[in-house]
Amino acid sequence: MKIVPVEESVGCIIGHDITEISGGARGKGFKRGHIVRPEDVKHLLRLGKRNICVWDDENGDQVHEDDAARRMAAAIAGTGTTHGEPREGRIDLRAAHQGLFSVNLELLTRLNSIPYVTIATRHTLQEVQPEDSLIGVRVTPLAVPESTVDAVESCCRESGPLAKVIPFRKLKVAIVTTGSEVASGLVKDEFGPVLKAKFAAWGSEVISQVVVTDETAITTEAIKNALASGAEMIAVTGGMSVDPDDKTPAAIRAVGCDIVTYGAPVFPGAMFMLGYMGNIPVMGLPGCVMYRRATILDFIVPRILAGHRITRHDITNLAHGGLCDSCKVCTYPQCSFGKF
Repeated sequence: MKIVPVEESVGCIIGHDITEISGGARGKGFKRGHIVRPEDVKHLLRLGKRNICVWDDENGDQVHEDDAARRMAAAIAGTGTTHGEPREGRIDLRAAHQGLFSVNLELLTRLNSIPYVTIATRHTLQEVQPEDSLIGVRVTPLAVPESTVDAVESCCRESGPLAKVIPFRKLKVAIVTTGSEVASGLVKDEFGPVLKAKFAAWGSEVISQVVVTDETAITTEAIKNALASGAEMIAVTGGMSVDPDDKTPAAIRAVGCDIVTYGAPVFPGAMFMLGYMGNIPVMGLPGCVMYRRATILDFIVPRILAGHRITRHDITNLAHGGLCDSCKVCTYPQCSFGKF
């Protein structure tokens, strides 16, 4: 690239898109690759251009920003991502389908340490929908040395793609609703409709729901029956607090689950419980799941559906970003809650 005065640019190849704003609308006044004509000079001057960058690669070692973006996008893109053509030197990668967005954070740091490379992503381990924007990639100058793009491609060959979208498995879910007040008909069950809607949105199916009293033995038997029926995930609702009538944690333990956690550093959702019967997750869900738009359930289930086996370390890592601001108008997931 070289810079030339507009009056001396006739016959030169414009090296980048030149934006024109007219009537509040933004568009391309001139496209990259346009050969400047005599009649273009006044137009460029009206756009406020006194000098412009034109393509001049005498050594043949320069990669234009658009070409650099194409090559870098191809290198960093993992399964479940798509991308189009560059716009003003930048390419955005988007989700090809619903799933869990996963970023190699160490690789992201390495790539952004390469001079002139700028790559920004949304938070890792977040649920995404088709066409959601995931990553922006570009170089900062209008042209970079070949070695810059080579370094990005080399890092990705060594470490694998930067990011991917892991599709959700479609699991069979059983709900065990506890509470003598619900079992007796004194209180209407509100857990079932909420959970059925959430699991349907994740692509899974609720195959059964039973309502039982608070007795530990009865709840334990209901969980065992759910396991025997072929459930691949079990949600036990209610009875998770420290009240003496709340015995769900004891019932989950009595089944013989390998307990990952009882309690999590997430508000709302602190009284959450998770255990495994072999590979089948059994969750104890606190009451907040009924009436809060986003809780710990919305962080844990997408990871399970993406094939992650949740560990105690995963739970403790929820603390940073685990506090909901309780906004008057909930904007989740466009907020800080759950951005770990």
